[in-house]
Amino acid sequence: MGLEEEIEALETEITETPYNKSTEAHIGRLKAKLAEKKEALERQQSGSGGGGGYAVEQTGDATVALVGFPSVGKSTLINALTNADSEVGAYEFTTLDVNPGMLQYRGADIQLLDVPGLIEGAASGKGGGREVLSVVRTADLVVFMLSAFEIEQYDRLAEELYANKIRLDTEPPSIRVTKKGKDGLDVNASGDLSLDEETITDVAREHGYVNANITIRGDPDIDELIDGIQDNRVYLPSLVTVNKVDLIDPSYADQMKASLREHGIDPDDAVFISAEKERGLETLKDRLWDELGLIRIYMDKPGRGVDREEPLVIREGETVDDALHKLGGTLDERFRFARVTGPSAKHDDQQVGRDHVLEDEDVLRVVARR
Repeated sequence: MGLEEEIEALETEITETPYNKSTEAHIGRLKAKLAEKKEALERQQSGSGGGGGYAVEQTGDATVALVGFPSVGKSTLINALTNADSEVGAYEFTTLDVNPGMLQYRGADIQLLDVPGLIEGAASGKGGGREVLSVVRTADLVVFMLSAFEIEQYDRLAEELYANKIRLDTEPPSIRVTKKGKDGLDVNASGDLSLDEETITDVAREHGYVNANITIRGDPDIDELIDGIQDNRVYLPSLVTVNKVDLIDPSYADQMKASLREHGIDPDDAVFISAEKERGLETLKDRLWDELGLIRIYMDKPGRGVDREEPLVIREGETVDDALHKLGGTLDERFRFARVTGPSAKHDDQQVGRDHVLEDEDVLRVVARR
């Protein structure tokens, strides 16, 4: 039996096994085996030349991956938002390669990747899907693009991303596995766990751990346990945009929103657009900015004053030290202190050190040794 047949057999057994406390450890072992078999299949396919991924050079302040089924309007949208020039036609598989474009917004350069339309089975390599998904994994934000008439595509897209180790809108489980020389497996938890110790140690053994300390914070379920032990998942925020709203009848709007709710999407969180008519694009730009957590820092340059035309763009929660690293050059090693005026400062020209957390539209002056 080959790996693909073994994977199919395991998936069938998991589906057919009722989940309860008595079967929890067994299902945990099955899921752990399944994860290992999928890893082995991926290594096998990569080694035989399948699935090298697209070589897309990441540039700018952030990268957004635009995912959707063929002909949903991704190329039209990216052309409307950026300086890209993607060949667009009213037929499937128009976008034959990853097409990057640069959205310039509020002084930031946001790279948008128009990846080929995802199809079911992409994570297993169908239609070159694994190469597409490898690009998505390197992005800072995933934007689902759905047709107003095909909201159900969301579930299929999300499943493909999940199968390719992409976890959306969630934090990584806090699980640390530390190997040791002897004495088997020990589980240390900071609180009560729903999973029993047998399930946890069985999953660890399936992943090759014989002697190790397993430290768990929180209360992960079986899938989160496997994610934490494998430690090769990517955790990304996501945003849903619904295209072609210019084509819907007003009476269909309530049905469309009901369909969004059925698929776990709050209509108030979605962005409704018409890429063709360029409607709703300003709202979409605002949401991209917010979801990426970008902020602008205006540099007070010696002898030239405050530069408000070309801000330094960093992320929410980043510090003066992060700004120094992004500025590059010798400022980092010559740094003495900084002065900040703006939302993060207690007063104008506040003297701060490297660990000062900056906020949007702060003015920053770096005082450095000569």
